[in-house]
Amino acid sequence: MPILFDTSGLQQTGPDIWDSPRTGDRVIRQYTPGVPTIPAPLEDLPALRRELAEASAERGCLIEAHVVSFADLPALVRFEKVPHWNRPHGLIYTASIIVPRATGAASLLVLCAENGPTGYRDVTVAARTGIDAAHPPHPYAPDRASALPYSAADDARWDPEFPDHALTRARRWFAELARTARLDPHFAALPPFTGPIPDFPGMTPLSDPPPSWLR
Repeated sequence: MPILFDTSGLQQTGPDIWDSPRTGDRVIRQYTPGVPTIPAPLEDLPALRRELAEASAERGCLIEAHVVSFADLPALVRFEKVPHWNRPHGLIYTASIIVPRATGAASLLVLCAENGPTGYRDVTVAARTGIDAAHPPHPYAPDRASALPYSAADDARWDPEFPDHALTRARRWFAELARTARLDPHFAALPPFTGPIPDFPGMTPLSDPPPSWLR
């Protein structure tokens, strides 16, 4: 696998799958050959954010997306929320990191489920900001409604007040992975990703994890 990272304190529960015994968070490592299914060049961040927000709106909500340096290569990081797959209530917050090259992509996906009272962070923040300010238009696609509402409570400035919340954990995972990750030199030497295949049918922003990875 092109990505190596520090797995201290994690339990390996499958090929390229690690779980945190303390929080239940899951880290999944993946390599996908071929031209990455990212809907816009990394250099066109407004278009990329718009496309990703529209795709996420079908089942959840894109919280934020950025192009960053990850193990010294350009990477796309995004944070999303989706309904929990195996519970009637609650959300799963995800951090996905994809390092695209011209002929393949290496990625890490972190799944963090809400533990404790569902929606506590949103309710607490809404009480402070007021209901009208609790759910502003999405900054990347203001004219698009999503299956889960964009929330002011998802802003990173609230993380210190909710250190155990699933979204705070997802952001913390990204920071830790970015600090310890290394890339295989052969993968890093591949030509850079310059954009999607024009008019490629059925293109999706990123692959969803197979059902066997979810719980």
